[in-house]
Amino acid sequence: MLNKGKKYFTKGLLRWNTKENNRLMPWKGEKDPYKIWLSEIILQQTRVEQGWNYYNRFITTFPDIKKLAKAPEQKVFKLWEGLGYYTRCKNLLATANYIAREKNGKFPGTYDEILDLKGVGTYTAAAIASFAFNLPHAVVDGNVYRVLSRFFGIEMATGTTTGKKFFTELAEELLDKKLPGIYNQAIMDFGAVICKPKNPLCIQCPLKTRCIARLKGKIDELPVKAAPLIKKKRWFYYLIFEYNGKIYIRKRGAKDIWENLYEFVLVETERPITMENIKATDIFKKIAGKGMPSILQVSEMFRQQLTHQTIHSCFIRLKLKNAPLLKDYKAVGYRELSRLPFPKIITAYLAENELKAFVQ
Repeated sequence: MLNKGKKYFTKGLLRWNTKENNRLMPWKGEKDPYKIWLSEIILQQTRVEQGWNYYNRFITTFPDIKKLAKAPEQKVFKLWEGLGYYTRCKNLLATANYIAREKNGKFPGTYDEILDLKGVGTYTAAAIASFAFNLPHAVVDGNVYRVLSRFFGIEMATGTTTGKKFFTELAEELLDKKLPGIYNQAIMDFGAVICKPKNPLCIQCPLKTRCIARLKGKIDELPVKAAPLIKKKRWFYYLIFEYNGKIYIRKRGAKDIWENLYEFVLVETERPITMENIKATDIFKKIAGKGMPSILQVSEMFRQQLTHQTIHSCFIRLKLKNAPLLKDYKAVGYRELSRLPFPKIITAYLAENELKAFVQ
């Protein structure tokens, strides 16, 4: 059955794309590899609806890769603020600098060269290669897994090594080699607007008569996913120490979440703690010195869900009586916060509390 449906699938998909697909996106049909690359990096782990405005702002601010490469890191991270997964932004800058410096601003034009770029995996390389250069490489993402597993009735877990290999080979077989970019965009659009994760539009589906999942009543069971990961929980207690109208911040280092973003003085724990516990920490006692600071505010608990962990954050504003000795932190005025990139959970606090007047 799998072999019999391959030609039907590809022809039916392209026919739907020509006659019915009206999904709009600002990068759709784009041929400039820089803009395609930028859109694909933004869309890694980001919904189209969320990434749309970010893409437009980046293109307006940095119309070509040389301008992006010359931009101050802080400005780029600030523009990225709110998108999350900040390693993407770091890789974006690294790649822009590499292409501007080593390639004189000319984007690589082969799949292997594109795959070698920092932050580019097989999906992103296939997308750029097919959209910008019409090279025959099939994209395989969540939409593709879902469409193929349902249409062909594949009950193999998509998250396993065997599953990924199987679906990748199938996707390559189905790809229209003459129209790879059009085919790739079509299957992604089809998964987004017709064969959706929940409540797929099976009645409107042009492939419904041969869809195995529909014929066997397994639409909600496919695709089969690997066992879910156990998510780690972390508690961040941010201490916003104020002295002479300035507060203390630092840039987060490597090998953890939110690299290169700014934060306040941090006490991290594995479970919720009290204010008395915080006062007993070495960093609090070091900063407070002999005079106990005045507590101006203790916020509610903010929560941010990341892929593999959940962050719970509480913000505590304190006024110091003496100048602190903080080696890794710098003192800034409240108004400077608006020019610095922060993690989403901190910007949420700033926006919802009395500090919002300083950051709008």
